Amino acid sequence: MAPTDTPPGAERFIPDDSHSLDDLKRAAPGCHGCELYENATQVVFGRGDAHATIVMVGEQPGDVEDQRGLPFVGPAGHLLRRAVDEAGIDPARLYITNAVKHFRFELRGRRRIHQTPDRQHIEACRPWLVSEFALLRPRVVVVLGATAAKALLGPEFRVTRSRGQVLPWPDSAQHPDDFRVAPIEGGVEVPPGKLVATIHPSAVLRADDRDTAFNGLVDDLKVVAAAAKSG
Repeated sequence: MAPTDTPPGAERFIPDDSHSLDDLKRAAPGCHGCELYENATQVVFGRGDAHATIVMVGEQPGDVEDQRGLPFVGPAGHLLRRAVDEAGIDPARLYITNAVKHFRFELRGRRRIHQTPDRQHIEACRPWLVSEFALLRPRVVVVLGATAAKALLGPEFRVTRSRGQVLPWPDSAQHPDDFRVAPIEGGVEVPPGKLVATIHPSAVLRADDRDTAFNGLVDDLKVVAAAAKSG
């Protein structure tokens, strides 16, 4: 695919008869919705509790995640686990995923250097995220960093401006009707009720003052914990 081509998107690779996250996970390796699959080792789908009260959405898998096929198992993932523990969140009640499911990178010698996904990659991969939300009923959605914010809330949302605040699902969200959870009794569907944005844990690793950055992440996740308990 030429760089100027519009990716076909993931929609046609998602089975119509998906009834569970496992169904989606089995289908995801066949996705050719954008060119990122060509160089990545494998697709990295979400993982965690299918009945999670908290869903965390990050950017894309990194080098370690790409090799292991699991999200947030590299340095940023270990840091996030520490922050989750310090915030008092039960990791067994989490589901964690990424806005883009393949690793985008640039080769420099033998090193694979992370590259931020473009808008076209976010849009192409969006149907997977929509399908995950369609099968989850979280009390709180946690947006980890700018790329996840763009995927969920559009380009105008700024994490630095609104981090650590409990927000309703905003009217400005792109296609808010796409984000529907499983039907409640009576067949009524509702969008996620609460959202909290914070920095991506990789930003802590890059910070000049890691302790301050880490404590800020923990403080934001304490807000998430309280919001999840309040229902």
